[in-house]
Amino acid sequence: MSGVDLGILVDYLDSYLEAGKGRDYCPNGLQVEGRRRVHRLITAVSACRRLFEQAQDRGADAVLVHHGLFWEGDSRALVGTQFRRVAELIRSEISLLAYHLPLDRHPELGNNALAARLLGLVEIEPFAFHDGLPLGYRGRFATAVPAGEFVERVRALYAQEPLAFLAGPDPVETVGIVSGAAERQVHTAIAAGLDAYVTGEATEWVKNLVEEAGIHYLACGHYATERLGVRALGEHLAERFDLEVEFLDLPNPV
Repeated sequence: MSGVDLGILVDYLDSYLEAGKGRDYCPNGLQVEGRRRVHRLITAVSACRRLFEQAQDRGADAVLVHHGLFWEGDSRALVGTQFRRVAELIRSEISLLAYHLPLDRHPELGNNALAARLLGLVEIEPFAFHDGLPLGYRGRFATAVPAGEFVERVRALYAQEPLAFLAGPDPVETVGIVSGAAERQVHTAIAAGLDAYVTGEATEWVKNLVEEAGIHYLACGHYATERLGVRALGEHLAERFDLEVEFLDLPNPV
């Protein structure tokens, strides 16, 4: 394969994902620069040393993730674990690209739009806005489905048993989805009158709230709910450019 210039790849992703729009908690785009030509791309959910080592073993030129290395509030010093992670990339001349909220909200390949379509929802529209841009998507079933079937669809989609607080109506018609650590967006789902809310995590106060509000709440795993987008994005890039792309699944039960 002839591959693609790193700059062209980054420019395309920045534009396609509208990475410059809105506020995020991390830098989106190129985080660590490696070799200038990308022939083999590894995609994954979260940056970590094990991922970088496996990418090197597979002869990767670049790694594309949803969760990068640099976050608001973290130290900017490259010491300890952070130094060893970056050093692994530099030694291997592997580039690191990361897209966080842009990949959650993308209407075609985003974590939440994909989930909505795969669950069989219709009339899908943006949901749960942050800095004027959607975090997730909402929709409805053309024919309401029993709560048990809804849970089974979610379980199959994310390949993980959800923590389910089933306090909403049965059958289920309307659903909001925001992947990752978005438990507070359940307030948005309640205000919208939705039957169910799907996200990655739950904290202690969620159970009492949803039982009192009468809404189903499914916490399906932060990692599990954010596999969809980056994998689909890699497949898109393989078709768009002359690239060999592989998704590395490094499961995390959280």
